[in-house]
Amino acid sequence: MHLHSKRPTGTLFWYGSTVLLSSAFLLVLEIVAGRLLAPYVGVSLYTWTSIIGVILAGLSLGNWVGGRIADRGAGELTVGITLAVSAIACFGILSLLMLIARPLQSVELSLLSASFTYVLALFFIPAVLLGIVTPLLTTLALKLDTRTGHVVGRMHALAALGSIAGTFITGYWLVQTVGTKNIIVGTSVALAILAIPYLRDLRPRVPLMAGAALIIGALFIATQKVEGFVNPCDRESSYYCLRVIDEHDFRGEVAARSLILDHMNHSTNVRYPPDNLWVPYVHAMDEIIHFHLPDAGSLRYFFAGGGGYTHPRALRHRYPNADITVSELDPAVTAIARSSLFFASQNIRIIHADARIALKSLAKERFDVIVTDVFHDVAIPYHLTTVEYHRLVKSRLSQRGLYLLNVVDVFPDARLVKAISKTLKTLFQHVHVWLEQPPGMPTRLTYVVSANDRFPAPDFVQSRRGEPRVWYRVTEMVAAAGTPLERIPILSDDFAPVEKLVSVMFTGRAGL
Repeated sequence: MHLHSKRPTGTLFWYGSTVLLSSAFLLVLEIVAGRLLAPYVGVSLYTWTSIIGVILAGLSLGNWVGGRIADRGAGELTVGITLAVSAIACFGILSLLMLIARPLQSVELSLLSASFTYVLALFFIPAVLLGIVTPLLTTLALKLDTRTGHVVGRMHALAALGSIAGTFITGYWLVQTVGTKNIIVGTSVALAILAIPYLRDLRPRVPLMAGAALIIGALFIATQKVEGFVNPCDRESSYYCLRVIDEHDFRGEVAARSLILDHMNHSTNVRYPPDNLWVPYVHAMDEIIHFHLPDAGSLRYFFAGGGGYTHPRALRHRYPNADITVSELDPAVTAIARSSLFFASQNIRIIHADARIALKSLAKERFDVIVTDVFHDVAIPYHLTTVEYHRLVKSRLSQRGLYLLNVVDVFPDARLVKAISKTLKTLFQHVHVWLEQPPGMPTRLTYVVSANDRFPAPDFVQSRRGEPRVWYRVTEMVAAAGTPLERIPILSDDFAPVEKLVSVMFTGRAGL
């Protein structure tokens, strides 16, 4: 017996709608997977590769299983059971996350291995179950309409349309409006509702459906205060999971606050004084600026990347009349810096745009200092490492201009640092790499790279403010270690293999 069996057209419409919706829900889960896992493993090329690969593998297996059971006479009841079980599996994603997160974080897994394990454990089964639906309903539709090509083509088109809709709705609206974990719970509820018409032959159906609705509703209410189901983000934007954590002093008072974007600490702002720069690489850039350009209070600054606005905040406190422009892609980052990180943005020009777009828009302006401090996961976005970007930076520098950027890489074979330095040397006369005392073992570090055309670099720069620190010029040491320079590419918009150059941070423990 089929839904609306006296009206095949209505039944075919409902079959098609179910295919469209189930495909949309699968892509909702795929997009949400990246954000759900961001606080644990970040959002890198490797994370998205795991997500897409595992979801496609589950979908493929589900399609195969669906075709097999359809040939064995499975009907609408099987569709209903599959959707109901997929609702349970979807809801179970959050429970499984609570169960596996702590053990996985305690095991020495690389970011690549951890990403794959999370995705496989959480999303493979829901993908298999939702993959079963389309071939089942296509087979049932062919019993009502003998135009094989017409039916199969329509079902494939509806599945693709649903996938497109699920992708755009989730990425453009749901994540930043509803929140990741509410989306997963809502998807589970929607799948359960979608299953109900197909379960009408179950006896007693009314008590069963009412009981299921009550259970799902009760679980939804209960999970709002259960650890693991509560969203770990203070705010979810179009780009990041944002959290602010307190840093306490020896008296237990809040002395500073740190901004966590996805799983990485991006900024730490001291409550007072604002120009106390706790983070060593920010402190290093500040001291390098003052070494080369002692009249720092009269300079014009451009910062690519706002984050917690740590350095602009320090300069504004120290030099009220300095001209400071900041390009920050995510308005939510600026908002949380203002509300939670002691940042007052008065007299700082903020442009909410990508750094390249912002610099291109400032064609008539020249800056004495340009700083690039932008990260996507643990790596610089590739388009901010290329010779085309650096040429744009140089065109916006004054004659005595100084360019600084920080780069996360491994020690001692810092291949990305070498590539960026090699690229910068095609444009600037003086390009140097800076570190505090180099460590005695391989590890992940934040390097500072400086570039200019007027100032030779000293052997070291010593702090004049804040923590007593010394940064050493390690340009030659970095160039000589590990991979020979002739095997390091000059980065361009056409070829900038950033992820490959820092792959050891994803395949080893250095990236955690």
